[in-house]
Amino acid sequence: MELSTRVNPKDYEDDIYAFWLKNNLFHADENSLALPYSIVIPPPNITGSLHLGHALNVTLQDILIRFHKLKGYETLWIPGTDHAGIATQNVVDRKLAKEGISRAELGREKFVEEVWKWRGVSGSSILNQLKRLGVSCDWERERFTMDGDLSAAVKKVFVSLYREGLIYRSNYMVNWCVRCHTALSDLEVDFEDEAGFMYNMRYPLKEGGFVEIATTRPETYLADSAVAVNPADTRYKRLIGKTVILPIINREIPVIADEYVDMALGTGCLKVTPSADPNDFVIGKRHALPEFQCMDESGVIVVSPFDGLDRFAARKKVVDEFARLELMGEVSPITHSVGHCYRCAGVIEPRISLQWFVKVKSLAEKAVEAVENGKTRILPKVWESNYFEWMRNIRDWCISRQLWWGHRIPAWHCKCGHITVSEDDTPSVCEKCGGTEITQETDVLDTWFSSALWPFSTQGWPKETGLLKKFYPTSVLVTAFDILFFWVARMMMFGLKFMGEVPFRDVYIHALIRDEKGEKMSKTKGNSIDPLEMADAYGADVLRFSLAIFAAQGRDIRISKARIEIYRNFLNKIWNASRFIFINLDSELPDIKKIEIAELRDEDRWILTKLKSAVNTVEGSILNYCFNDAAAALYNFFWNSFCDWYIELIKVRIFKDDGKAAALAAAVYVLRKALAAMHPFMPFVSEHIWKNLTGGKTILEEGWTVGDFDFPGETAKIDRIIEFIGIVRNIRGEYNISPAKVLAVYATPKEAEIAHIIKEKEVLINSVTRLSAINFVDTFPDEAAAGAAADYTVHVPLAGLADIAGERARLTKECERLEKDLQAVSARLKNEGFLAKASHTIIEKDTLKKAELEKQILNIKTALEALASK
Repeated sequence: MELSTRVNPKDYEDDIYAFWLKNNLFHADENSLALPYSIVIPPPNITGSLHLGHALNVTLQDILIRFHKLKGYETLWIPGTDHAGIATQNVVDRKLAKEGISRAELGREKFVEEVWKWRGVSGSSILNQLKRLGVSCDWERERFTMDGDLSAAVKKVFVSLYREGLIYRSNYMVNWCVRCHTALSDLEVDFEDEAGFMYNMRYPLKEGGFVEIATTRPETYLADSAVAVNPADTRYKRLIGKTVILPIINREIPVIADEYVDMALGTGCLKVTPSADPNDFVIGKRHALPEFQCMDESGVIVVSPFDGLDRFAARKKVVDEFARLELMGEVSPITHSVGHCYRCAGVIEPRISLQWFVKVKSLAEKAVEAVENGKTRILPKVWESNYFEWMRNIRDWCISRQLWWGHRIPAWHCKCGHITVSEDDTPSVCEKCGGTEITQETDVLDTWFSSALWPFSTQGWPKETGLLKKFYPTSVLVTAFDILFFWVARMMMFGLKFMGEVPFRDVYIHALIRDEKGEKMSKTKGNSIDPLEMADAYGADVLRFSLAIFAAQGRDIRISKARIEIYRNFLNKIWNASRFIFINLDSELPDIKKIEIAELRDEDRWILTKLKSAVNTVEGSILNYCFNDAAAALYNFFWNSFCDWYIELIKVRIFKDDGKAAALAAAVYVLRKALAAMHPFMPFVSEHIWKNLTGGKTILEEGWTVGDFDFPGETAKIDRIIEFIGIVRNIRGEYNISPAKVLAVYATPKEAEIAHIIKEKEVLINSVTRLSAINFVDTFPDEAAAGAAADYTVHVPLAGLADIAGERARLTKECERLEKDLQAVSARLKNEGFLAKASHTIIEKDTLKKAELEKQILNIKTALEALASK
């Protein structure tokens, strides 16, 4: 039973993780009779590297898994990675470009081989980084969304939905990335406010005159099919049915009436471009308008005389030409929302394209019902409304992507026009005409299609596996809010569709990590924190505990290196307290079961009661996903109750061998149980100390159970003693009295009961506060410092201990300064102009400051009164 003088996580973390893996401690037994508890990890992209958001996410999951392990559950935590279609293709594209090779030169088959090679070298790096944090995933069940059996599951789902008529192929308006050359779902478009211009452009009428339209994208006029006005707009009623001639290209288009047009917006005349705007697309269908394309898949104009120009160069050219023809009206600067590709950040172009879609309305309705009926809870509950709103207004899901890397759509096209959809990798004939000249669809599926199957495909579906029987539905999904719709909603829809059951009982949505100023972390801002650097500097346990203690429900996490460093002190405290106990143990580990209750003194009973209360708080907080409350309860119990008070209170018993056996038995018991409670949060140090203390195999043997200790009377008594000692210590601190000085203390109790408690425990009090005596008096002595509790006051005469005159002068000066500050803040809070203009945050801050100043002034005046001579 030995611990080194100083804690150094590098001495034990790697060895402990290797021990866990070697002994298969993370592997789930599907045949176990224990209650199941399961989580599937949100699979990080194979292109990713560990950031603080990942670290938070897996820390919270690991807390839940390790807690349930200690509770005796059979736990399954499936790890894995996502193939990340666009991101991975872009990474490999760039790699090949550096080698002087293009994707086009390689061809599809060779390019996919290159991606698999890259994945073999770099694709699992993020999972190895997760191991550095101590995560207890079942690594033997690691999955990848492109694994053979997962790909088979994807095909089965696609074919099933297609045959039910829920998957279809159609020309439809999609979000198109001209850089990635693929369609994107609405969720894959990031909208940003940008500076731009509103251009008023004049279109000549065939019969003379002109109509004026307003647009932010002048180049799209090349694909206009009509000009629309509201039928109720008296300004333009006469123009309905007339013909407009588009300048330069001389295309004739009609003026049509449509109630969609907002009479108050712009000029009241709307250019209708069905191929370049989703709303115009709908109008075009309503009026059977032609769909002209003005640019190709790369954003290059295809209409003469602007053909060959990039879309933005064409915009300038069109504006210049309209101005030359005196057809350009007012050009106004505006700020507007512009869609960008979530991967390459390029500006999105709405485009009509032949794509594959899933009809999701019926699937979404069942997913809404499941949350409404409580089959799945979304926590914090505030996110439910976002989920409902999106699901009730959901559009068909575009699932095709124009990429080479991903799950290739299992559809084969025949010259007869029929599409054969099959789970077979190589169907030989068209199922309609029997022709053999069939070619496979070139598009791949949206990455989120395969991810939507993750909770059940990773457990062996479509086979009826023992794993699915034991662990599906999973217990909880821990995720960030930004993929609530990308992923969570789609897992709900597919889980209910193909398993007949929700994929998880709870969805816990954790907050976003920000820097200490509340700003979003990013490498470009220079305010990001590398979790691996923090783990190397302070140990994985310190990083994990820091993340957990700040993880309050519904509140963004503000963190910094300095805040993480604070909890290194907690690690030191755990180590030093454990080492103190180790040093004072004999060869045989004391067992509290061998100690008679009568041998336990009040302070022993107090700490056992506090232990039970703390562990109960931790358990309740974890079960309610209040991770910060659980971490805070552990911190407060171990640092304050156990280290600062209990160990201090029993030192004299240990050193004088007076009740030593009972004290050490209680201390060892509390340490063992505290380490077990810490284990979900700080797995490395808790395992290391526990094994050294007990000689056992693993701390999981300790379990979560705490004895039924409940000593309310003794607990209340020791709480009062701690209160008394705290008052004396505060006086020492306030007046800079050396801890070595022996003090005479006077107490003026208002009730006999507190005097009895203090008198009964006088020896214990004196042992930790160096008092010569505790005198009970009715009036306090002259020139004495005072500290008050609810029913008694403590006085310490300061003669010979402090410069009373100097202390009076210091306190008086400090009081004057604080009163000046109080006067200023009070004046602000009475100023109606300030209250009208200031933000709620500033007013609240000043209100709190006023209350704090008043409290400080009152304390100083009380101290001055105590120092006054009678």
